[in-house]
Amino acid sequence: MITSKTSTDLDLPAPESLARGDFDIVLRRLADDLAFGSDTSRLLGSGLEYASSRPYIPGDSVRLLNWRLTARTGKAFVREYEALKRTSVYVLVDTSASMAVTSVARSKHDLAVWIAAALGLVALRRMSPVAIVGAGERAVPQAVASLARNDLWHSLEPLRAHDFTEGTLLAERLRQVAQRASRASLLVILSDLHDPDAVHEIRHAAQRHDVAVMHLLDPSETRPLRAGYFRARDAESSRVFVGTNATQFATPDVVRSELLRSGADYLRLQTDEEFIPALRQFLEHRGGLLRGRG
Repeated sequence: MITSKTSTDLDLPAPESLARGDFDIVLRRLADDLAFGSDTSRLLGSGLEYASSRPYIPGDSVRLLNWRLTARTGKAFVREYEALKRTSVYVLVDTSASMAVTSVARSKHDLAVWIAAALGLVALRRMSPVAIVGAGERAVPQAVASLARNDLWHSLEPLRAHDFTEGTLLAERLRQVAQRASRASLLVILSDLHDPDAVHEIRHAAQRHDVAVMHLLDPSETRPLRAGYFRARDAESSRVFVGTNATQFATPDVVRSELLRSGADYLRLQTDEEFIPALRQFLEHRGGLLRGRG
């Protein structure tokens, strides 16, 4: 667990290594870090919007107190809110074999699970229904966007462990979610995008939904290996190939350009770098993860 004030998100343990209670504790701290300073944004679609303030009535929750107005007038006032259309949030987590292969302490799979869990918890706090969707071959329950915290835990649990033999179904699951969502929703994709059909499906989904892609990369995919010639095997297709120091396993700049042209938002995250600052800046820059669609 993260116990030191000087710890960073690089110190996060593997999600599967923690008992349920410890996982919950770390997750709550992570969600707090992610949401810090973003109360005025539309991060993950707050289901309520401030309307006005009125005098405090005994029985009102202290959480609703308008502290600035109370301090200015010397009398207690509470905030009143009006309900907005709640935009459902679907977080697709690629759990395929390539996500589990890593050259550093933290795998892409671990990073994806932590981000999905944190985004899901923040969304629930902002009154947005959430569904965590497994995008690998493992059997997972059908995800339905819900405001129940137990549903979030239930959908996360089967995704916490990695699998070195699992194939990807990212494109298929994305297509299913995009078709099943009854109204425009937010689709967050956490993947290394090794599915050859993924970009096509993202482009199609972005025509109707708000799509944010978080492209997760291991440093070995973007930096020279300093290995000369080597034989390697693709983690998902089992294809054996010969590589060199110049072999490029990922083309994030090309993918980014293609996705931005399609209307999706893009964030590149590497497993050997802190992700909370970059993710928070990304969410704030785009006005939160909801931009008034639907």
